[in-house]
Amino acid sequence: MPSEQTRTYAETDQFRGALLHQSDIGGLEIRDCWFEERLKIVDCWGSDVYLAGDFGRIVVNDVDVTAYVEAELDRIEPNRALAREAETAEEIRAAWASVEKTWAATVERARALPEELLHRRVDDEWSFIETQRHLLYAGDKWLGHPVLEEDEPYHPLGFGPAGADEAGTGLTVDADPSLEEILAPRLARMGTMSVYVSTVTDADLDRLCTRTPVGNDPEADYSVRRCLKVVLAEEAEHHRYAVRDLAVLTSRD
Repeated sequence: MPSEQTRTYAETDQFRGALLHQSDIGGLEIRDCWFEERLKIVDCWGSDVYLAGDFGRIVVNDVDVTAYVEAELDRIEPNRALAREAETAEEIRAAWASVEKTWAATVERARALPEELLHRRVDDEWSFIETQRHLLYAGDKWLGHPVLEEDEPYHPLGFGPAGADEAGTGLTVDADPSLEEILAPRLARMGTMSVYVSTVTDADLDRLCTRTPVGNDPEADYSVRRCLKVVLAEEAEHHRYAVRDLAVLTSRD
């Protein structure tokens, strides 16, 4: 979390193509940003570098570590590979079944912990409860709205990207629900996903949705397959984050 002394730059392109030369950049944090051209850090020295995001290629001191990183992430969170590779109805069913089983075990683990830990952030990443709120929102956004065409797909306890209330979806961003309060709608949304994928066919997956997921390109095509794969990917990645941070919290306490 930026301190009061931290200079924060948001929604700006003033650093595009910039050169930082012979400067002290200790404590620099780049969050929720993007680059369509190469990002390069060269001839620098320091004690600790942390990278997290969706990168096409990562080269460290002239060594391409992309394949190694992806393989290690898949080892830590096998549902990543299932989500990425699922294309047929059967593969999507299998991936979702694995997601449900994995989360069920992790939720039971969380229920056994002090509630206060579940509200606590690690290195300003989302808390366990905020993660559940975000995954509720992801299911509403990518399943309830475009695929199921629900009249009111968004639950107010959902949590959008960076905690935002995207396009007036009615999210109560400042809400602070307990674990059980957020699990009620969260598990209900997971239930709608289970029901839908149980009978989905390959032909269904090819159908183009007539609704655009809020905040996404309105000119792009969104097939049912594409939407379901986003749900799967969100579930897998955020499970990895949640387990990582629960391990830190329990080791501290």
